[in-house]
Amino acid sequence: MVENVMGREFDFLIIGSGIAGLSFALKVADAGSVAIVSKTELAETNTSRAQGGIASVIYAPDSYEKHIQDTLIAGDGLCNVDVVKKVVKDAPDQIAELIKWGTKFDVDEKGKYSLHREGGHSEKRILHHKDNTGFEIQRALVEKVRTHPNIEIFESHFAIDIITRHHLGHVTERWMTDIECFGAYILDLKTNQVETFLSKITMMATGGIGNIYQTTTNPPIATGDGIAMVYRAKGIIENMEFIQFHPTSLYNPSEKPSFLITEALRGFGAILRRKDGKKFMHKYDERECLAPRDIVARAIDNELKNTGDDYVYLDVTHRKAERTKAEYPNIYKKCLSIGIDITKDMIPVVPAAHYVCGGIKVDIHGRTSIKNLYAAGECSSTGLHGANRLASNSLIEAVVYADAAVKDTLQKVDAITLKKGIPDWNDEGTSHTEEMVLITQSNKEVEQIMSTYVGIVRSNLRLKRALDRLQILYHETEALFDSSVVSMKLCELRNEINLGYLIIRMAQKRKESRGLHYNIDYPKKLE
Repeated sequence: MVENVMGREFDFLIIGSGIAGLSFALKVADAGSVAIVSKTELAETNTSRAQGGIASVIYAPDSYEKHIQDTLIAGDGLCNVDVVKKVVKDAPDQIAELIKWGTKFDVDEKGKYSLHREGGHSEKRILHHKDNTGFEIQRALVEKVRTHPNIEIFESHFAIDIITRHHLGHVTERWMTDIECFGAYILDLKTNQVETFLSKITMMATGGIGNIYQTTTNPPIATGDGIAMVYRAKGIIENMEFIQFHPTSLYNPSEKPSFLITEALRGFGAILRRKDGKKFMHKYDERECLAPRDIVARAIDNELKNTGDDYVYLDVTHRKAERTKAEYPNIYKKCLSIGIDITKDMIPVVPAAHYVCGGIKVDIHGRTSIKNLYAAGECSSTGLHGANRLASNSLIEAVVYADAAVKDTLQKVDAITLKKGIPDWNDEGTSHTEEMVLITQSNKEVEQIMSTYVGIVRSNLRLKRALDRLQILYHETEALFDSSVVSMKLCELRNEINLGYLIIRMAQKRKESRGLHYNIDYPKKLE
């Protein structure tokens, strides 16, 4: 059996250690005690893998209005206009704060910030650090939080579930509509002990969901834990049908996660070509290779289906070799490691699951539908992205909404009393650790179901088949969870099945094709 130990008490509990969680932690730490829970290490996050950069209006001729319009166009009619305006207008101040914390963005020979342009953007507005911007931001934030005396870091700790009134045995109709978060049950992966973390304020910042698909750019930790936890606690989840597939991940079948070939490379002038060398994006969009990601991903998917090829090429050989190597050193080095010199050879690429535009519904202050529970970053649904995320808007959304949550929580934290009488984690009736082969096999089945039936192009029949298959896995996994000693792998499988269900059901309810959701039975967009 898993051992329960004495609970811990904090003013702020942060689950996740990417840009949203760490920036929130730094801003609330002077107001109380902070716990940061990371399932691996602080540095292992989706943030650290973000190559392209972070979007913000910096110099003319760019303007707030242009950035707002680009975001709305990409979102295909489903963005919340007030949210878009907030994020765009708050962005410069948040960029300044990241710089103050030690983030170093590239500058040109005149000392001005070197800006990239990416697909869907009408101007150059992407701040970057070479081609590993997220890694640089993560580095600066990690260094800062490790030195703050009020922040306690719990690496190799896994959040199993958030604690609500349900855990007190008060399951009533009122609980279903008036839910409050008191903290979370946390599994120490080194000791195999489940601890009760009580908190006045809980911030969910667990990142993405990419590992429910076979091909993804996300790290192995991206299993949608926060979204699944909030769903099980009866919180509101929305827009899960909008899964962004990055059009250009490096085709290297033996490798997972897939290596991302940044959007900025197309902004740099790279051209998409079929294996026969012919360009094709002109057939799909007048913006050609600079079209938004959903259009480019569907175009590549269609070309692969028509030709039977396994990949298309991204060609940057016409650009000056030294500049390519200087601006994209990590891509150059990675490709060279598998025998591809991008200054001379075209890069084989395929779409890969990259980003979820939906998630835990939050308001303008980052508040979820559950009292004292906030969410920020990729696990949240703010209304910024609508049906499709504009490239490099995610990192800036994360810090803007973390900041909004900080302002809201600091007004109320002192008035909140920690909940008493929370029971220990209940593992009564569990007697054994199940064979790992059952968990890993079910995990492979989830990935196969989602990739085959709920990918870039969908249909009513595919979605029904996916749901039927997933329901079998759901019942098997719940029975396993109830009878087995809790483990991270088992919990992740359970979370991924919850996520698959949410994506499928929300895709079934949308009787149109819009943004990232394309259903061949409803090919048109509803006006």
